[in-house]
Amino acid sequence: MSVTIDITGLPQERLLFSPSPLAELNAVLHVLSEPAHHPALHGWAASTTAAIPPELAERLLEADFLWRSSRADFLVPGLPGTTLAEELDAVDRLDDERYVASALITTCGASRFPYRLASPLTDPLANERARDLALARGPRQAAFAERLLADPPAVRALVRRLLEDCQSAFFADAWQRVLPDLAADARRKADLLARRGLAEAVAAMSPSVSLDERDGRRRIVIDKLQDSTAGAADRGGVTFIPTVFGRPHLLAVYAQGWRPVLQYPVAEAGLPEPVSLALVQQRLEALAHPIRLRLARTIARGPHTTGELATAWQLSAPEVSRHLAVLRRAGLLVTERRGRYMLYQLDLAGSARLGSDFLEAVLR
Repeated sequence: MSVTIDITGLPQERLLFSPSPLAELNAVLHVLSEPAHHPALHGWAASTTAAIPPELAERLLEADFLWRSSRADFLVPGLPGTTLAEELDAVDRLDDERYVASALITTCGASRFPYRLASPLTDPLANERARDLALARGPRQAAFAERLLADPPAVRALVRRLLEDCQSAFFADAWQRVLPDLAADARRKADLLARRGLAEAVAAMSPSVSLDERDGRRRIVIDKLQDSTAGAADRGGVTFIPTVFGRPHLLAVYAQGWRPVLQYPVAEAGLPEPVSLALVQQRLEALAHPIRLRLARTIARGPHTTGELATAWQLSAPEVSRHLAVLRRAGLLVTERRGRYMLYQLDLAGSARLGSDFLEAVLR
């Protein structure tokens, strides 16, 4: 499953790397709503939440579905500005139709709200459908949808004021702290694009992003839960926005009428490089075989030769070698040669990234 952005015929100069204060505020608000997604930021999230004034905290809770699971597209600018106020001014210039559709996707459920159909602002059936979907999501979503559909300008003003209050309460300091890293990463990616080409630039963003250049077309492919395709040439280009607070998420904006945007996490010193979902799947499949799991438990405790493993588990040496080859291809083995013997050991650091429960189980 993937989101595909078709960039066939798109000039390279229409690929933009740039930080965005509004997109980073969006990421920050998601961290505060879903701290379990961001274990490395638990301390920051806890201290920031404790310092937020109660009245602002209550307003954030009322609107958190705008950034908790899916994100409203207007919170991720296609053409980033230098200040939050500048980007909020650009949001204000959106017509009510686009703003309301973007907000309702998060309010009603991204997979269920038919934003390509009639407008809920003018079509009674679409209006009723939006209200029903919001009600199914919960009372806060239902109340928000009622207000939004009844008076879009008033709700838009409330959302802007909420974001501005976040800026003064906690985001201004966070933005000043991360901006140098974001700007430096954007410059590095733009330089990589100019010197080495788009394939290396997108690969440097995430192992879940790739460039497909088959059949005479060029497509940016993003590993996501949806199967969707968006064109870029008719929307002005593609924007890539680095994020510190968004890690590990890879956020894609690709809805009809919006310039495609990809918000990607910058690399952080001291943190391991992310691996692709395909590699995670390969590792899980490698360990799902009962013989390979037994071998993994054995070599988790120390290095063993093929012969030792064969004797321990009453297997033939060729059979052990075949299973070890599967574990090696999945990146789960480290090897060491001692004279004429090759010793195999489970890569505990790599295995730990599959989860502490797995590591505890194989070491039990």
